[in-house]
Amino acid sequence: MVYAGLAAVATAGIVGLYTLVRPFLVPDDFEGAGTGPVVVRISAGESAVQIAETLAKAGVVASSGAFVREVEARAKSGSLRPGDYRLNKGMAASIALDRLLDRDSRVSRRVTIPEGLRAREVYVRLSAASGFPVAEFEKAAAQPATLGLPAYAKSVEGFLFPATYEVEPTSTAKSLLRDMAAQFGRVADRLGLESREGMTPLDVVTTASIVQAEGGRDDDYPKIARVIYNRLKKGGRLEMDSTTMYGLGKYGIAATIDETRDESPYNTYRIDGLPPGPIGNPGEQALRAALKPAKGDWYWFVTTDPGRRITKFTDNEGEFVKYREELNRYLGTN
Repeated sequence: MVYAGLAAVATAGIVGLYTLVRPFLVPDDFEGAGTGPVVVRISAGESAVQIAETLAKAGVVASSGAFVREVEARAKSGSLRPGDYRLNKGMAASIALDRLLDRDSRVSRRVTIPEGLRAREVYVRLSAASGFPVAEFEKAAAQPATLGLPAYAKSVEGFLFPATYEVEPTSTAKSLLRDMAAQFGRVADRLGLESREGMTPLDVVTTASIVQAEGGRDDDYPKIARVIYNRLKKGGRLEMDSTTMYGLGKYGIAATIDETRDESPYNTYRIDGLPPGPIGNPGEQALRAALKPAKGDWYWFVTTDPGRRITKFTDNEGEFVKYREELNRYLGTN
């Protein structure tokens, strides 16, 4: 009886001990792919243990131990990448790991910046995609020396290259602007932007920004660049509405008489030569046009039908006046 009692006590002790250590020997795990979608964020630098704890807290896996065991068994600790992932609650650890290793499971937060936007418009788009306030982008832009801009850049305007960018969990307002500046640098190197004879790199980007703002079709860009260069060569003023409106902080394709009298340094109806810097952020086609303008004697151009992006070029002032009248009729009926 005594021995039997001791045996029962020992058995109970072993069962109790096994109950305590079982989660470590055989961690709790769910079966199957689970149900109920949930998005889980993995931050850069997190270990498999930290990721496992996040998954367990979100109810994706039954225990952190089950996930860690699966990662170690398959030697995948170095394959887990930061990002937001679509998972389910109640997933087997093995299936949860499969999902994290599948790029299609990643919630892609991308932002596309079209050509020609002004810096402020870029901030608004980045803010909508990232959740960072516009003020954070303005603050980062106010320190251009920290953004990896070219040495000749006076500000971010003109150097926030239009493209599609990934918004990572580790992204900041500054890092997103740095990504855009870095992309500009790569494109500029490929195009040989700094090797353009007779023009500074800043002049090329400024010209490209005007081409982008004035142009309608890609085929017109080299012709617009030629008009700019023809005017500069002859010592004439550019008289571009796009630069004038930029100086006023306005948008529009036709400046009024009063607006052309503004004393802004961007008012090319009053100043000689190019404005002091870009008036927007040009894309690759506009940069190419600034580097390789078309051949021609055109001195004027008018986008007579903005809706269909029809632009007409001429070296005859009489024809220019006629084209301008076409535009005025368009504006009066649209």
